[in-house]
Amino acid sequence: MTNFLQPPRLRTSEDSEEHRHATWLELFYDLVFVVAVSQLAHNLEEDVSLSGFLGFVFLFIPVWWSWIGTTMYANRFDSDDIGRRLLVALQMLTVAALAVNIHYGLGESAPGFALSYALGRAVLIVEYVRAGIHIPAARPLTTRYATGFTIAAVLWLLSAFISPPWRFVLWGVGIVVDLVTPFTATKFQLKLLPHASHLPERFGLFTIIVLGEAIIAVVDGVSQQKWDVLSVIAAIFGLCIAFSLWWVYFDNLGGTPIQTARAEGKISIVAIWLYTHLPLVIGIAAAGVGVEEVLLSKQTLPLADATRWLLCGSVGLCYLALGILHRTGVIRYCKIRSKYRIGTTVVVIAIALFGKGLLPVAVIGLVTIPCAVQVVQDLYQSRPTTRLVEPGI
Repeated sequence: MTNFLQPPRLRTSEDSEEHRHATWLELFYDLVFVVAVSQLAHNLEEDVSLSGFLGFVFLFIPVWWSWIGTTMYANRFDSDDIGRRLLVALQMLTVAALAVNIHYGLGESAPGFALSYALGRAVLIVEYVRAGIHIPAARPLTTRYATGFTIAAVLWLLSAFISPPWRFVLWGVGIVVDLVTPFTATKFQLKLLPHASHLPERFGLFTIIVLGEAIIAVVDGVSQQKWDVLSVIAAIFGLCIAFSLWWVYFDNLGGTPIQTARAEGKISIVAIWLYTHLPLVIGIAAAGVGVEEVLLSKQTLPLADATRWLLCGSVGLCYLALGILHRTGVIRYCKIRSKYRIGTTVVVIAIALFGKGLLPVAVIGLVTIPCAVQVVQDLYQSRPTTRLVEPGI
C-alpha cells in the first residue's frame, strides 16, 4: 500500500507505464472466482442436458460480468490505498455470496443470487462515482457507466422480491442493460483506452482459472473410477484437449486490439475482444464438465447422447470463438489459423452428430485429434524459415 488514503488515478496506456502486471490484490480477488466457476460447473454436472446448459450459461454471465466490471475499473483507475482495498474486499464478499447461491440459483436461492449480484454492482458504482469526482477528464465515461450499471442493479434488486417467471425476465433485462452500457460511452472510451499490456494479462488469468477447472474435472473423473486402460487413455485425451486450448490461446495473446483501436480511432475491436471471451470461457468450463462426464461413464458402453453433445459442443464453441478472435485480429491476426479453428468446430460438431453408439474413449479420442492438429499447425506456421542467398547478392 503506497498511501493510506489516495484518490483514484488514471492508469491507462497513455501513462508512463510501458509494462504493467496484475497486482497482488487483483490476484487475490481472482481466487473467489475459482470457487464461483467450480460451483457453476457443479450445477452443470447435475443436469447434463440442453436446459441444464442454458441454465449454466444464464448464471455464468453475471459471474463473468462481475469479474469484467472490477477488472475494467482497475485497469483504468486502480489505486493501492485503504479505501480501494476495502471496496475490493466488499466485492469479494458479494462474489462469495454469488458462489454460495449458485447451486440453486434458478430455484430457492435465486433471491440470494440476485441480491448478491446487485450489491456487487453497487460497490462498482461507488467506485466509478468516486473516480469521476477525482478525475474530471474521466467524468463523462464514469457517469455513463454509473448510470447504466445503476439501472441494471435496481432491476436485479427488484427481482429478488418478485416471483418467477418475471424474476428471470428482470434478470435478462438487467444483463442486457449491463452488457450494452459500455456501448453508450464508446466516444469516451477512445480517450481512456485500457492498458495494452495489463488487460490481456488479466483476461489470460481468468482463462487460466477456467482451464484449471477443466484440469480438476479430469482429476475428479479419474479419482472416482477404477483405474483401467480405457479410463487412463480417456483421461490423457482430456488433458490433451485442455492443453491444446491453452496452447492456441496463450501462444497468440497480445495487446494488439488496444493498439489498433488507438491507431484507427475505433473502439469496436476492443468490444469484439471483450465479448468474444464470454463464449470462449463458457466453452472451456463446459468442456471440463464434458470431460469429467466422459471419464465417469462406463467405458465399455456407448457414451450417452447428452454427454457427447456437451463435450463436442463446448469444444466447438471454444474453437469458434478463437476463430473469430483470429479473423478479426483481436489475437494474432491470421486467416489460416482462423480457418483451422472454425474447421475444428465443424469437425467436432460432426462427431456429435454421427458419433452415436461410440465408446466414451472413442468419442474423446476423436475430439482430441482436431485439437492436436491446431497445435501442430501453429507450430508449422511459426517455424523459422531460411532463405538461400546467392553469393554476391
